[in-house]
Amino acid sequence: MAVSRSLLAPLRALCRALLDRWLDYRHVDAPRPALDATCPTLYVLPHPAFSDRLALESMTRREGLPGAQGNVALGETRLPACIALPRLSRGLTKVRGRRSPHLDTLLASLADNPEQNVQLVPVSVFWGRAPGKDFGFWKLLAADSWQWSGRLRRLLSMIVNGKHVQMHIGAPLQLRSLVERRPLPIAQRQTARVLRVHFRRVRVRVLGPDLSHRNTLIRGVVESPQVRQAIADAATARNTSLERETRRALRYGREIASNTSFPVLRFLYQLLRRLWNRLYGGVTVNGLDDVKALAGDHELIYVPCHRSHIDYLLLSYALSREGLMPPHIAAGRNLDMPVIGALLRRGGAFFLRRSFRDNRLYAAVFNEYVHRLISRGHPLEYFIEGGRSRTGRMLAPRPGMLAMTLRSFARDPRREVAFIPIYIGYEKVLESGSYLKELRGGQKKKESPVDLLRIVHRLRQPHGHVTVNIGAPLMLSGFLDHQVPDWRDNRRQMRPAWLNQAVPALGATLAQRINAAAAITPVSLVALGLLANSHHAIETDLLERHMRLLVDLRRHLPGNERITLPDGEPRAWIAHTAQLGFIERRPQALGELVLATPEQATLLTWYRNNVLHLFIDMALVAFAYRHNARFNTEELLTLLGPIWPVLAHEFHLSAESFAPRLERALAALAAQGLLIETAHAWERPAGHLASSEHLRLLGRLVQPTLERGYLLLAVLLRAGSGTLTREALEEQSRQLAERLTLLSGLNAPEFFDKRLFSGLLDTLEAQGWLWQEDNTLCYDASLEHAQRRGQALFDPSLRHRLTQLVYRQTP
Repeated sequence: MAVSRSLLAPLRALCRALLDRWLDYRHVDAPRPALDATCPTLYVLPHPAFSDRLALESMTRREGLPGAQGNVALGETRLPACIALPRLSRGLTKVRGRRSPHLDTLLASLADNPEQNVQLVPVSVFWGRAPGKDFGFWKLLAADSWQWSGRLRRLLSMIVNGKHVQMHIGAPLQLRSLVERRPLPIAQRQTARVLRVHFRRVRVRVLGPDLSHRNTLIRGVVESPQVRQAIADAATARNTSLERETRRALRYGREIASNTSFPVLRFLYQLLRRLWNRLYGGVTVNGLDDVKALAGDHELIYVPCHRSHIDYLLLSYALSREGLMPPHIAAGRNLDMPVIGALLRRGGAFFLRRSFRDNRLYAAVFNEYVHRLISRGHPLEYFIEGGRSRTGRMLAPRPGMLAMTLRSFARDPRREVAFIPIYIGYEKVLESGSYLKELRGGQKKKESPVDLLRIVHRLRQPHGHVTVNIGAPLMLSGFLDHQVPDWRDNRRQMRPAWLNQAVPALGATLAQRINAAAAITPVSLVALGLLANSHHAIETDLLERHMRLLVDLRRHLPGNERITLPDGEPRAWIAHTAQLGFIERRPQALGELVLATPEQATLLTWYRNNVLHLFIDMALVAFAYRHNARFNTEELLTLLGPIWPVLAHEFHLSAESFAPRLERALAALAAQGLLIETAHAWERPAGHLASSEHLRLLGRLVQPTLERGYLLLAVLLRAGSGTLTREALEEQSRQLAERLTLLSGLNAPEFFDKRLFSGLLDTLEAQGWLWQEDNTLCYDASLEHAQRRGQALFDPSLRHRLTQLVYRQTP
């Protein structure tokens, strides 16, 4: 034994030297903790592991932190500078924690010496969890997971994954305050409990909750009281046996449930890393610190905007890169294709049908499955818009998944649910070709595995940069307390009555928070300037000045905390947009021009619509000056105030009153010289000045929306109250809008998108301008008065053209 002890110290020194050369780590919870230099520091590991201790010693030496090697003197007591909590002991029925002798000795020493204090720094070490390295069988075998690992696997992990170690350093814990407030035995138990809770939260955040076996989970779903009742109801309604309906429920469960596999997740990460490096010039993620602060003790529901099939892959990659567990993703059943569906299912996707309103058993199974994911702490991701946006706008939120989440939380509100709104900004989406066809009237094509082969040739084409912006998180309990204060009174009902109020409000709030985190890209800026000219051509120098103006307008407005602006100069933005194939640059004797073909202009509307909501209030003010030279604030408020709720609903903007928005817009426009403030009014600049041209271009951004509203109201008022059904009005308005684009020589299919007219009618009904009686739309004299007052916005020629179009085409 003496010989072995004499060899132990040199052996450890050799291991330290070898590991110090081999080890490569990174911090995930940056910045590094603020340590008290006057207070002794002890590091705590979640379990005894020689490899973790060596990694910690190496890290502290490189970072210049207090050493984790050797002992720390506390009066007459000496303790190791790095201690570990004992491993949990597994009993027959539960897992028990054991006492830590080092921790008990430390707290006893502090109790006996009131002048002493110690700071404990919890450190979690993950081998093989850090992304960005090569994929391989041995790396997967040796990577960290929830299973306890033996010495052989630890040794393999040090050899294989020593170059990608992830270090999570927690905030220091001051022990003096614990000892002073509690008796020693209680302080000993509470300190160990606080540390174990911290380590578990970090592990959940990095690896996700421990996954149950898929078949066990499905069986538990089917055996739940809610599903058993649905099985009984289905057997009665269909006149079949309980056994047959149970088999049907199990079949639904297998159709829905994911089959998450950590090796597949790591494989997909490495595959996606190579894909993004080849496809995009970079992926930037902003605002993840808010997510990291919530992960571990909150149920996270990621709700990104839906612009591309790449969205869920991109978000999972970004979260994994930052050390967070990729979420379980609600995917449409259309993606459950051969090979692709199986891979997505093992990557965390669970599948749902587009509609299951008439299948109560399927609905019960799906609801119970979602509830079990939420109650067990699995992060979720779903798209509140339902499908991808073909116009580039934020679509109206769909109630399905939001209602399921609210019902699940009402059943078990002990674990707080945090919604994470996410805006994903592309400079060029992979689906550009299919979106162009659909914008020009083509039918949506059904997905198939062959589509993957068709996009391979696009991997060599430039697709620009991708920006992922995290919006302001929303705490569900606080939201419900504000919206429906009595929600806890009847929360145990299968479908509480307050859902009808809470679900639309929740969807609207999340859509607003997504839009409030938009990324303005060079392509969207070029689209905003170029498409403001009806012939889709503009002088390069004018476009450069207008793009800079748009950025300056947005930069100096409040509420920009989560909005991102492009770096660089406008000339570089134009060159970048041309490189991506969206515009043409044509030299000319009097100066270079920027032009777009009809196909390019149609596609650019998608990118313009991504950020149009950020300028719509200023555009509305600018439009009022098209044929009016001056207004005072009261006149503008009277003229534009009734229009604002319609625009706010269409563009998913906050529901604040228009008066403060008007004040901010006027101040911003005046600061840029687009309006002139006098003693009693706001005036537009002289027509020959460049600022007048910029004001005109800005006002053109809102013109299509106002024209659609004018057409719809003109059709309704000409027909009379109680004459048209909602569907008939939508279709007649759409047809007139399509005719207007053809007569004007415009190539703007999104102008006559039927969903925009439907959203406009939703807003008018919500505001009380319209109501339905006997399935027809009714109104009173106030709508006619508002429409006549709104005519002042349009110049006489435009008003005459719209009016004549309506009167010629409607009976």
